[in-house]
Amino acid sequence: MNIVCLDMEGVLVPEIWIAFSEASGIPELKRTTRDEPDYDKLMKWRIGILKEHDLGLKEIQDTIRKIDPLPGAKEFLDELRRETQVVILSDTFDQFAKPLMEKLGWPSIYCNTLEVAPNGEITGFKMRCQNSKLTTVKALQSCGFDTIASGDSYNDLGMIKASKAGFLFKSTEKIKADNPDIPAYEEFDDLLRAIKAAL
Repeated sequence: MNIVCLDMEGVLVPEIWIAFSEASGIPELKRTTRDEPDYDKLMKWRIGILKEHDLGLKEIQDTIRKIDPLPGAKEFLDELRRETQVVILSDTFDQFAKPLMEKLGWPSIYCNTLEVAPNGEITGFKMRCQNSKLTTVKALQSCGFDTIASGDSYNDLGMIKASKAGFLFKSTEKIKADNPDIPAYEEFDDLLRAIKAAL
């Protein structure tokens, strides 16, 4: 039995932190997992910048409400879900994901949780599990699933390489050049064809 595991940001929706960087006028927040492979380091750095600028969860959620899925993402997801089971594996947070999942037709998502003070300050974060994407793919495989995975960033490479088929989607030139063995696509139609061929 197959299950497709997709990254969310950069694949189905724009990068939340880039959108918030533009909305808040803080260019440093444009840094994502495409730039920094160490997610723990990246998030602690982001939380420090938010504290420095006295910004919290509400301000980020206000930006997220204005974000729409990438053009064609919902149609891609709808078509894929007609063919097979799909789960989104993301290093985003429950508090960020809900409005985006609504716009995508409520697909299943496994993500993490922010620790938020009563005044809305983001004080920390709780990862669902270590190496969450790869760990989840291995858990699905231990339940008898064959996984097919796609993502765009460093933190997607583990689940892509561990799956029976894996694809980069809308990734950076550096990640593509460093991983020439992984097929890379830019358009949803091409990714859909590749996934269907692997089912």
